[in-house]
Parts: sequence; C-alpha cells; structure tokens
Amino acid sequence: MSSSILAGIDFLAPSHVVARQLIGVTVLVDGVGGRIVETEAYDGEDPASHTYGGRTDRNFAMFGPPAHAYVYRSYGIHWCLNFVCREEGHGAGVLIRALEPLAGLDAMRARRASGDAWTLCSGPGKLCQALGVTRALNALPLDGAPFALLPAQPGIAVVEGPRIGISKAVDVPWRFGEAGSRWVSKPFR
Repeated sequence: MSSSILAGIDFLAPSHVVARQLIGVTVLVDGVGGRIVETEAYDGEDPASHTYGGRTDRNFAMFGPPAHAYVYRSYGIHWCLNFVCREEGHGAGVLIRALEPLAGLDAMRARRASGDAWTLCSGPGKLCQALGVTRALNALPLDGAPFALLPAQPGIAVVEGPRIGISKAVDVPWRFGEAGSRWVSKPFR
C-alpha cells in the first residue's frame, strides 16, 4: 500500500480517531459485508489492548503496518476482526463490533444459520462468522482481496461510550456507534 489513506480513513491516526472515522465505512470480504455501525479502539498504552504487554505470536499483526487485518479468537470460540492503525511497531487497532448487513445476505444467513437480519452482524463474533473471517485473513492488507473498504457517506452522527466485554480500562469512552442505528450489538447509554 502506497498510502495509509484507505476509504478516506488515515490509518496513521490514533486508534480512537480511526474508530470514530470508520463508522459508516462499508467493509466487504469476498463481496460479503455491510456498513460499519460500531467499533472499539485499542492502543498499546491501553491495559485492555492485546498489545499492552508487548508483541507476541498472537498479536504480531497489530505491530505491523497500518491498514492491515488483525484476526484473533475471543474466548477460544469466536473470530474477531480488527483494523491495524498508527505507525508500524506501535501496536494499535480498531475492533469492528457490528455491521448493517448489505451485501451477500444469503451467504451470511447460511454461515450464521439465521434468518433474522439483526443477528447476522450484531457483535464481533457474529459478523466474522457471517463474513467468513478466520485467522487465514490475519495480517492481510485491507486494500486488496479479499477485503474491500468503501468510503462512508458524509454527515453520519456518531455516539461514544465505554467499551464492553472487557475487564480493564472499562470507563475509557472508546466505543463508537452510528447514532440511532438498530444494528449495534448493544444500545449506547
């Protein structure tokens, strides 16, 4: 990638800035996906981040170049997709928490064994299952196959609040969502 700018997002910016800017961006994996409606930011100086303790075999992608994927298993069960940001070696990223499903709905329904549109991508594990995201996509650049990122429409209202599902730095307001979206994993307070 010749630039850190992709879909109008500067992946060299701090993770909380990138997380906010990603709201409304469309992400596709092999043509399946939707609009990002919820994200969470993590930074190397953040005790809730996988990179807080330094580089490991699990988190090496987060220390690599920006605008790449970091895919890991949560609780040994669900894959989770993050977008790496900041300068190489820093260890920061954005967890993609929820999407409004728009493309490849039949594939999503088959992968999730669900007919209900809200349950397809209303959480990081659900959206990875719906999009077919696995560890095989870890460390791949976001500007090439199987990924496609399309810019957000201007004027999207974004809300913020504390991250969810973590036990450290729980009050840090680095969870972002599209205001009023019915597609978020959990309503914002």
